[in-house]
Amino acid sequence: MDLKHNYVLDGHKLLWHQDRVAAWLRGERIAPITMDIALTRACTYKCIYCYSTLQENQSKPMTKDVIFRFLDDAADIGVKAISLVSDGESTCSPYFYDAIIHGKEKGLDMAVGTNGVLLRKDRLKEILPALTYLRFNISASDIDRYTYIHGCTDKDYYHVMEVIKECVKIKKELGLSVTIGLQMVLMPEFSDQIIPVAKVGKELGVDYTVIKHCSDDENGSLGVNYSLYDKMEKILKEAEKHSTNDYLVKIKWTKIKSKGKRLYSKCYGPPFIMQLSGSGLVAPCGMLFNDKYSKFHIGNIAQTSFKELFNSERYWEVMRLLSSDEFDARKDCGCLCLQDKVNEFLWAVKNNEISLTEPKGPKPMHVNFI
Repeated sequence: MDLKHNYVLDGHKLLWHQDRVAAWLRGERIAPITMDIALTRACTYKCIYCYSTLQENQSKPMTKDVIFRFLDDAADIGVKAISLVSDGESTCSPYFYDAIIHGKEKGLDMAVGTNGVLLRKDRLKEILPALTYLRFNISASDIDRYTYIHGCTDKDYYHVMEVIKECVKIKKELGLSVTIGLQMVLMPEFSDQIIPVAKVGKELGVDYTVIKHCSDDENGSLGVNYSLYDKMEKILKEAEKHSTNDYLVKIKWTKIKSKGKRLYSKCYGPPFIMQLSGSGLVAPCGMLFNDKYSKFHIGNIAQTSFKELFNSERYWEVMRLLSSDEFDARKDCGCLCLQDKVNEFLWAVKNNEISLTEPKGPKPMHVNFI
């Protein structure tokens, strides 16, 4: 099947940013390519698998001035893309729409991951032209399973479905390039929803549905049994058959089959993809947001500008710690983190297992979201 979309949904895009990789190899201080952030730690849902419950940290007011200053700083130092995902539902922020538009005006690629329940139909035409992608988190399509898994109401379910339809309609009417997708976070006990979610994506007219693993912390607090993913291979392959030329069902096979095991011991990814809590906290990754990991915390953008934090010795002290013998990602981290595929690649490059070569084929979509 010749799909017209060129997505990389199970891997990384660092080969298209070799200037930054080369600078990093020379020991230079590089700006992140992508930053994964939230505008708040609040959320309207109570998803069974929510990792945010493990990320408690001291919150500071994320005012409009703080958010805009951060976006200005990110653009100035060379960040290329901002994804509003992280540890909160950014649509809960009163500055959600303004932040997207301002970030785009500053030259940043902007993207959103959301449950969609607070998205206003009357404002979709403002933000869709400014977004690279808009992804809805949907781990079930049957209403009873949806409300149970996401901890919400029937009314929420129907509203989200209508919002997705409206987004697809606006994209077609205006000829927009924004990608609209669904994401299913798959816990083994949700296997009955794999095919229904694949089907509903096609029915709604979105561009893709991605089915991914569920991340857990180093203590297994969410109780994810990774050995059970193997038993779902047949049904996952069946879900992929619902792809068409205009619609892709993508399974994150590399992570689902990894059983949560890492191939590297050092964490090299944060200089390329940093995370920001909805509390304003800047930390290497979401798995280190909790206050108990304060030795990895860099600062808070509500108190200190991101540009100052980036240029501080504290920022680079934390980066060095993660790549030192004092840190072992195999035992000190949770499993299957945001930076996992980037880390695999950088580990192989750093250890001369692979060399930097020009990527083959066309540039992938969403290239700045590495």
